[in-house]
Amino acid sequence: MHSDFLALAFLEAQTAAQREEVPVGAVLMAADGTLLAASGNRIVELRDPTAHAEILVIRAAAAKLGTERLVGSSLYVTLEPCAMCAGAISMARIAKVVFAAKDPKGGAVLHGPKFFEQPTCHHRPQIVHAEGEWESKSAQVLREFFRARRSTLRLDEEASLGSSTDI
Repeated sequence: MHSDFLALAFLEAQTAAQREEVPVGAVLMAADGTLLAASGNRIVELRDPTAHAEILVIRAAAAKLGTERLVGSSLYVTLEPCAMCAGAISMARIAKVVFAAKDPKGGAVLHGPKFFEQPTCHHRPQIVHAEGEWESKSAQVLREFFRARRSTLRLDEEASLGSSTDI
């Protein structure tokens, strides 16, 4: 069952990459298995540093249901949530978080602040790290995205160095 929902999140991540966004996707499912919301990162598109996939699906689901509490829902995301997203997950009272790729640099579930282990955390969802196929696919799409971005930046730097003239 996790695999089907992670597949949907992965499609959202791929769509985000096509928009030149960091390829992270998320879906939020109701307790009965109904899809509440799906999105990928839209930080660049919306010019909003908080427009992470997780935040967008939480906002959409809360608006759809008419409540800020998403009790019983499950979040499926392609990358370990950051501290901001972990805070929103806690405040929304999401029951379960299933994530694919680990994020040693920016993750806040298994890494960094380990948000849900803090005594000040109001709500602790069940955490599932989905090892295997979706972990490797999600990590690969992120690696490819950042490799291409570094290559583009390098080419831009070389072009600007080559076009500069000394006066």
